[in-house]
Amino acid sequence: MQQKNLVIVESPAKAKTIEKFLGKEYKVCSSYGHIRDIAKKGIGIDVENGFVPDYEISPEKTKTVAELRRLASEAECVWLASDEDREGEAIAWHLTEVLGLPIEQTKRIVFHEITKNAILEAIASPRRVDMNLVNAQQARRVLDRLVGFELSPVLWKKVKPALSAGRVQSVAVRLIVEREREIIDFKATEFYKISARFVAADGKVFKADLDRKFDTRKAAVAFLETLAGVEFRAVGVESKPAEKFPAPPFTTSTLQQEASRKLSMSVAQTMSVAQKLYESGFITYMRTDSVNLSKQAMFAAKEEVVRLFGEVYHSWRAYKTKSKGAQEAHEAIRPSYINRDTIEGTTAEKRLYELIWKRTLASQMASAQIDRTIVTIEVGGHAERFVATGESLRFDGFMRLYSESTEDEGERENAVLPTIAMGEMLTLKDATATQKFTQQPYRYSEALLVKRLEELGIGRPSTYAPTISTIITRGYVIKQNKEGVKRTYDQITLSKGKLSEKTHSEVVGKEKGKLAPTDIGMLVNDYLESQFPQILDYNFTATVEKEFDAIAEGKEAWSEMIADFYGDFHQTVESALESQIKQNSSVRQLGVDPVSGLPVSARIGRYGPMVQIGGENGDKARFASLKKEQLIATITLEEALALFALPRTLGEMEGKEIVVGVGKFGPYVRHDGKFVSLAKSDDPYTIGYERAVELIEQKRAQEKSAKTPIKTFDGEPDIVILTGMYGPYIHSGGKNYRIPKTKDPLAMTLEDCKAIINKK
Repeated sequence: MQQKNLVIVESPAKAKTIEKFLGKEYKVCSSYGHIRDIAKKGIGIDVENGFVPDYEISPEKTKTVAELRRLASEAECVWLASDEDREGEAIAWHLTEVLGLPIEQTKRIVFHEITKNAILEAIASPRRVDMNLVNAQQARRVLDRLVGFELSPVLWKKVKPALSAGRVQSVAVRLIVEREREIIDFKATEFYKISARFVAADGKVFKADLDRKFDTRKAAVAFLETLAGVEFRAVGVESKPAEKFPAPPFTTSTLQQEASRKLSMSVAQTMSVAQKLYESGFITYMRTDSVNLSKQAMFAAKEEVVRLFGEVYHSWRAYKTKSKGAQEAHEAIRPSYINRDTIEGTTAEKRLYELIWKRTLASQMASAQIDRTIVTIEVGGHAERFVATGESLRFDGFMRLYSESTEDEGERENAVLPTIAMGEMLTLKDATATQKFTQQPYRYSEALLVKRLEELGIGRPSTYAPTISTIITRGYVIKQNKEGVKRTYDQITLSKGKLSEKTHSEVVGKEKGKLAPTDIGMLVNDYLESQFPQILDYNFTATVEKEFDAIAEGKEAWSEMIADFYGDFHQTVESALESQIKQNSSVRQLGVDPVSGLPVSARIGRYGPMVQIGGENGDKARFASLKKEQLIATITLEEALALFALPRTLGEMEGKEIVVGVGKFGPYVRHDGKFVSLAKSDDPYTIGYERAVELIEQKRAQEKSAKTPIKTFDGEPDIVILTGMYGPYIHSGGKNYRIPKTKDPLAMTLEDCKAIINKK
């Protein structure tokens, strides 16, 4: 029977959701993302003839394409329903090319939410594939291929083999490297902050801070001593009403930032979960620069706010998108059905949905009403003043439901001040000078990096997650946690005319999930910055994004834009390859090994960053690899010498030594000629004998289990079910076959096994 309508989307989940809304006359199937890409062999672009890409069908998509061709040939009408952004438009165009669908006759439909109304409205108003959007995506893809293909060989020759470069990724690494150098160059300086507690006429105690800081302890103590016996008078009492306004609904980048801060989700995880929510019909499209809400959504939000909190909590708010590059986005990220406050799904899906729901609703709520009070206190005989600030909430408004997070949450809230009259005399309860230290610059979290890239106009919503994943995968950046170190600080207090002193401690430098460059990342960045300043220039990268926007609007020809860029770029690549300049990977001298008396140094070696003892005067050198979080630029002599503690002998087991070391595949335990990898939580420098024995026994048990069948079949000795590292599997004829998670291995029959083998 001939199918009347064929609808093609990118994902099976999306297909399943859409199929619920369309009748029997529509068959919905998936292309499983892109069906073809620029050929991997060679550059894949005809540079001499207008930069035409050589597209090829991905090997893993040949079966999908064959099935789509069959279905398309049988259908009376084909509808292309890929996502509404440039990437989705490109997928639609590739489908017309590969399936032989005439663009003029093929219906293209878009929607920013998967609801029945949205799907039926899209079906009622189809359009053609927009070649301007396709060309904008094609320009990005071609430009990135040219940059990556031509820059990588330069890095292989001039820096280190097997390296690669990318346009947006290299700029992201530059940001992280520059921040790291600021941290390396940072020198903490001390200062003293003075705060005091005063008693008002009504007997209530409040806190105020001096409007001056002191550079030395001596100066701070001298000032404290002058406070004994002087008069304190309120010379300024200012009380002002203020408002706090809700944040606008989520865009892609603000969702990534807030999910990172509130839910500790990585950018990639946020996008993955948001994709599932969208494809299940729970939220609108998750790649957007827009903060706009549709009128329908605003009315729905009003109903929900009034139902939950009452009319006084509602306020109409129409947000406008400030981002210049906002192009294909029609609406902010919001729930498809605003009256649905919870959903079924995984814990991550529920938490992210709740965040989106709260943010959307809060954006249509009344502002919070606050009273801010500032009291200025005169200190007899001094030009300095103490200043007390207070804040009281008259009406919580949107804050009843949701408040936006910041990176430096945990700051002291402004207290509520007592009622103080102008000219009122105040009593000093005590005053304290606290030793403080200037703070080093923060390393970027994923959220802060996304925010900075967006501020610079670099990349677009769809590029942030893959950019961060790429620079981590390539080993240019690591995502690290730091325990921090304990630091002492002094407090000198004046109370009842007498000085007393206490020493306190605090943990500083603690980090969670911060991005730091590796030595290779710094090396590649420095070379690219010296030889290809244009590629790493922030303004250039942002300008390229604007040109992509111009192509999407039909104002610029994509091939001309590429030609303008490529001429100078290719010439720079040629010059770099011919030049004698190599990235300076010079040796950093750390000091002398107290045991051997030989020099200790750090440098980039064949297998990455390393330290060595000796080897400079013909003597045999000893080498050790740096730890993941260590840098050549900052490693100390003591830290370097500690790396030579490996290999460590922990003792004997069954008459054979247990040795811990680090090899090509990471840290290991070696016993009786066999190697066992350490777990991520194990430190090779501190692991003990008992834990090493435990790992050896675990490996033996796994090997024994892998060789012992958990199920055999009478009359068919060649087919057995074994347990491996990744779970049960079928072994037959020297080959292994994965058992689907839906099947119980112990309940499987011989026929079940043969079916899996034959299918493979």
